[in-house]
Amino acid sequence: MSQKQWIAQRICTQLQVSENDVLQILEYPPKRELGDVAIPCFRFAKTLRKPPQAIAAEVAETLRTTNLFHSVSVAGAYVNVHYRRLEVAKEVLPAALEPESLFSRNRYENEVAAVDFSSPNIAKPFGVGHLRSTMIGQAVIRLLRADGFTVHGVNHLGDWGTQFGKNIAAYKHWGDEVEVRENLVRQLFQLYVRFHEEAQKDPSLDTEARQWFKKLEDGDPEATALWKWFIDESLQAFKKTYKLLDVEFDLYLGESFYNDKMDAVVAELREKNLLVESEGAEVVDLSAFDMPPCIIRKSDGATIYATRDLAAALYRHDQLGANHLIYVVGAEQTLHFAQVFKVLELMGRDWAHNARHVAFGMMKYNGERMSTRRGKIVYLEDVLQRAITEAQRIVEEKNPNLEDKASVAQQVGVGAVIFNDLKTYRMHDVDFRFEDVLNFDGETGPYVQYTHARACSVLRKARGTGAVEATMETPMEGTLPPLELTGDEVSLADSEWAIVHHLTQANEVFERAVDDLDPSVIARYVLDLCHLFNRFYHDLPILAAEEPQRSLRLHLTQASRQVIAYSLFLLGLPAPERM
Repeated sequence: MSQKQWIAQRICTQLQVSENDVLQILEYPPKRELGDVAIPCFRFAKTLRKPPQAIAAEVAETLRTTNLFHSVSVAGAYVNVHYRRLEVAKEVLPAALEPESLFSRNRYENEVAAVDFSSPNIAKPFGVGHLRSTMIGQAVIRLLRADGFTVHGVNHLGDWGTQFGKNIAAYKHWGDEVEVRENLVRQLFQLYVRFHEEAQKDPSLDTEARQWFKKLEDGDPEATALWKWFIDESLQAFKKTYKLLDVEFDLYLGESFYNDKMDAVVAELREKNLLVESEGAEVVDLSAFDMPPCIIRKSDGATIYATRDLAAALYRHDQLGANHLIYVVGAEQTLHFAQVFKVLELMGRDWAHNARHVAFGMMKYNGERMSTRRGKIVYLEDVLQRAITEAQRIVEEKNPNLEDKASVAQQVGVGAVIFNDLKTYRMHDVDFRFEDVLNFDGETGPYVQYTHARACSVLRKARGTGAVEATMETPMEGTLPPLELTGDEVSLADSEWAIVHHLTQANEVFERAVDDLDPSVIARYVLDLCHLFNRFYHDLPILAAEEPQRSLRLHLTQASRQVIAYSLFLLGLPAPERM
């Protein structure tokens, strides 16, 4: 139980509200000298029929009867509390050595989620713009699993649609099989761009592309063989990038997987009288919910994205057992998913209220927006390789004697790219600039990883002095002697207490990240922890300190290291022990 939860439990009955209601209003004062936590009492005045200042005085008296607090003071309608630092440290530091339980209460042990993320288009580049869905989705999956969910990670590949008619037509006109086999995705992309350029001059090409897609729909052997080839080669290229990012999927289910499942959706909508005709198309009227109609069948009888997403949602619930459906897709699709979720609700699917669109802002590259159709694309693989090369240069410059430099450079380079994305609130746009991403001193992945490596270095040196058990092979596997402190022997300096106090917030930060499905909450938390640890490292001696202060500081170091490593894990980043 966190300190805030402990406070809420003690005063909720007195305030005639729930424990959770108290938790919602507890604050961290803007200046540390004001208190470790503050309780504003304004909102209780109407219910209790007392001035908020009087309520604050009564709450303070209740809290003063315990020995958890060093001081409890009243400032107007606020109760300001200072914890007994040593008591909190003795509770939090051992807990931080198992950060999974420090962060999570496993709130969702019986829940199942399907997370739709990454979802690149077959035969098109895996551009840097795909990084957002891929890494936000990967982090969301790790957050959900850490909170008890069973999760199915689904890559909803774009492997169907009129674009494949264009791909086939372009390949038949200008493709060279030998060149295409050498690098299918890049070659087909160039052909795709050329197709759009040529089609502007010769509209008959669009007609030809539609004919090729019709052949594909009808099972034509040549069209089908080319389509399958495009998929197989594209997947191989994508999986190379996923391996570099350490991203895995439980299922690769492209749009084509649902081709035979959409008629049942249309039939059910018709049976439930949800379909109406509009300009020759069949739609679900959503005007009562201030939304435009959701098109199910176009006037030519073809189904579209909404029909496919309805079929996919039903499959994920009925076959995968997911009662939470999560879609990590750009913010431009907000209306589309609002329509799909509402149609599911109208179909009587009571789990539709657990469907969530995890929207995010766009990725820019050096300030510019990218466009696949115009050929304005930056390959993610190229970005990652450049980041690794630059990281190799920095590692060689800063630590030329480092063992396994190539592996560390890859961890740092790839981690830098990932962290640059995830540290930003997901609804904001991200502008990717190499000079910012690989900075070891800024709010970057390399800075967090270096802080982790610094803590590992301290612990390795402690092992050499016998302060850590000699059996310890790495800081991950080592153990410190039990923390045995009393108030007469040791006290916590401000920079030590700042770390402890930050660690007490791990659970509430984690739960906010899960509830908001926003990995940036964890990224900001671990950045703040790194700032606090580096201040502590520079302000106070660790190995040279006298006992028992030395033991306390080693526990602070180990706890910080564990929590940094676990935070990086949740974000999908490696935590190098040497840099």
